Amino acid sequence: MSMEPMTFAPQLRIAATYMRGGTSKGVFFRIADLPEAARVPGPARDALLLRVIGSPDPYSKHTDGMGGATSSTSKCVIIGPATQLGHDVDYLYGQVSIDSAFVDWSGNCGNLSSAVGPFAIANGFIPADRIPRDGTCTVRIWQANIGKTIVAHVPIAGGAVQEDGDFELDGVTFPSAEIPLEFLDPVDEGDEGGAMFPTGNVVDALDVPGVGTLQATMITAGIPTVFVRAADVGLKGTELQPDINEDKARLAMFEAIRTAGALRMGLIRSPEAAAKRQHTPKVAFVAPPADYAASSGKAVRGADIDLLARALSMGKLHHAMMGTASVAIATAAAIPGTLVNEAAGGGARDAVRFGHPSGAMRVGAAAEQVDGAWVVRRALMSRSARVLMEGWVRVPAGTLRG
Repeated sequence: MSMEPMTFAPQLRIAATYMRGGTSKGVFFRIADLPEAARVPGPARDALLLRVIGSPDPYSKHTDGMGGATSSTSKCVIIGPATQLGHDVDYLYGQVSIDSAFVDWSGNCGNLSSAVGPFAIANGFIPADRIPRDGTCTVRIWQANIGKTIVAHVPIAGGAVQEDGDFELDGVTFPSAEIPLEFLDPVDEGDEGGAMFPTGNVVDALDVPGVGTLQATMITAGIPTVFVRAADVGLKGTELQPDINEDKARLAMFEAIRTAGALRMGLIRSPEAAAKRQHTPKVAFVAPPADYAASSGKAVRGADIDLLARALSMGKLHHAMMGTASVAIATAAAIPGTLVNEAAGGGARDAVRFGHPSGAMRVGAAAEQVDGAWVVRRALMSRSARVLMEGWVRVPAGTLRG
């Protein structure tokens, strides 16, 4: 009895660029380069990005994909022509789950936002007459996940994106060129959570099952974020990743806080829904400034910072600070009465320097009261970006079938 030999189709070959943006890195695609089925939202697109990254991976290594098995490195970006007037490109961000078969599209990545402008310039989205021989090219980005504008000021040298420079970003090993970012109207009042403070309060008593009642600032700016005091959860605010990520009880506590906050903010309707919304909201803890040693061993002096801040992303303590959470920190710090403002010493302020596990970072936001409500027109920060590799990624031919 003879058997027909099995036939296998060659892998799909898709143009892509692997980029670092801020303290994150991800796989960038032009929407026109994706297989037709993946150019629109849906199962085919999600299946493709999951396979590119190498998820779900029960080994948590991403050995068979481009991911790095952390929330900072399990990311994909799709860039397309602008669909909004006054913008240069559309930017869509997918946070790929490491251990589950889903892609979270509920928020932005502030760090990778810094790589969008350089990618747009290098990939023909910006008219040549807008790119100086030397100087700065301003790129207006439509962040399609949350419907917001980001303005990137990209340095140009010799008619191309300048990547080398002396800008140092704690959490990134080597210096490179500074890219100032403006997040315009960072509060999304049309989001599921409503206004800047979805509960209407700058501080709430948050009942957390299994934990107790905690004071919390719940804010929607940059990304929905739940802030608690480090001291209220038995921490100092100087913790590094091993202090949290190797402690299952603490991780469970923070997930309980995140879930309770998501419910109070109106982001989910049942606790079970939190498992399918890992990217948002974020949960963070803050404390007054103190001396500590960063993960690199570098000394961070309390006298040089305004507060301590740590945040969890995708269930683990972040190695530095997410860019979107940095916007939340900047915004909350500018508003008297929030836990972030309290940790920074109170009072009016339009910028803060906070200590995170990898070092320190400066962020700014200008807040004002309009008809009794707090309004923030823009948040500011600087990041850097660099192309790590460009060419094609490959995935098995049957990937788009899920």
